[in-house]
Amino acid sequence: MTAASAPSLSLSAARAILGVAPGADERELRAAYREAAKRAHPDRPGGDAALFRDVLTAYRMLQGVEPPAGLGFPPATVQTPAMPSQAVLEVEPAFAFMGGALETEVGGRRLRLTLPAGLRHGDTVRVGETLLTVRIKAEPAAMVRGHDLWLTVPLDARVLAEGGRVELDTVIGPRTVWISTKAAERGLVRLNGQGLPARAAHTAGDLFLRLERTGAVHESAARSQLKRFAAAWAA
Repeated sequence: MTAASAPSLSLSAARAILGVAPGADERELRAAYREAAKRAHPDRPGGDAALFRDVLTAYRMLQGVEPPAGLGFPPATVQTPAMPSQAVLEVEPAFAFMGGALETEVGGRRLRLTLPAGLRHGDTVRVGETLLTVRIKAEPAAMVRGHDLWLTVPLDARVLAEGGRVELDTVIGPRTVWISTKAAERGLVRLNGQGLPARAAHTAGDLFLRLERTGAVHESAARSQLKRFAAAWAA
């Protein structure tokens, strides 16, 4: 059902069409007009051409402007949203893995953000009208490749030579790994699915631990005894 047509539109009907009270100021009229015109515009689903004409007539009447003869439709327009400003948000590999709270400066403002675990290069974070693009730093002991996290962990040469089950301290917390002969030779351990965690469209990555040999290789008492036993057995 549409409102009264333009020739018989009264002030009270005009206020009812826009949904404003008597004495509404220009700002209130403008806001009410935009909302009513958006709902009634014939280019929108459920729009009503007659009601749209009445909305425009009511707005002009309440502005104290006489509706012009032969009132027609204004061309349909699409308001282009303002493009957000761009900025880069740099985070460390460990933060990309764990997420959490951080502070950053954007446009001279100091902001405190809380970000999820599993950030990737190129992820975006919107703060008001600013779009932050995530960039993960490359550090000597930690870096990100795609979904994978690479960490360099110092390890005593003797422990590396003997292999077996080892507890390693890393920037993302302790990790228990099994060092095989092959891993000891390569100085590299791969832990499947323990890299950057899955998030949104991102799949979980792998964790690569580069074992940095420290100190000289000194045989343990057990290994020395085993060698002496083997030599005596062979004699």
